[in-house]
Amino acid sequence: MHRTRLRLLTAAFAAAVLGALLAEVSAAGFAPQTSSERGVTVRVTPRDLSSAAKVWDFDIVLETHSQDLGDDVKAGATLVVGGAKHAPVSWAGDPPGGHHRKGLLSFTPVSPRSGAMELRIQRPGEPTPRRFQWQAQ
Repeated sequence: MHRTRLRLLTAAFAAAVLGALLAEVSAAGFAPQTSSERGVTVRVTPRDLSSAAKVWDFDIVLETHSQDLGDDVKAGATLVVGGAKHAPVSWAGDPPGGHHRKGLLSFTPVSPRSGAMELRIQRPGEPTPRRFQWQAQ
């Protein structure tokens, strides 16, 4: 009886997590991505990146337990679409410092949006930028 209940709870939990992930992917059209290096995790979730969007927004989360997150997220970010580099227009989020930060990084929409799309986030002290890639439809 206990094993059956545990299996049902596990299956229900797995279905809920999968459903949430699928909803997140379908809402944005692009899957969230995570990079964990040097004790810092960076999670990027694209929002509406359609040609009809007034801005292209990316939810950014930075987390660590080993260092201060003094990053200037806006200054360290670049969006590459079709080989062309684009600087963000704004960062609306937590200020530098602490161990947990989140915010919204915004770009002017790029047209035409086709081929590979890459968000690069250069963190202080890291030799290469974190790269988050999606294939534009």
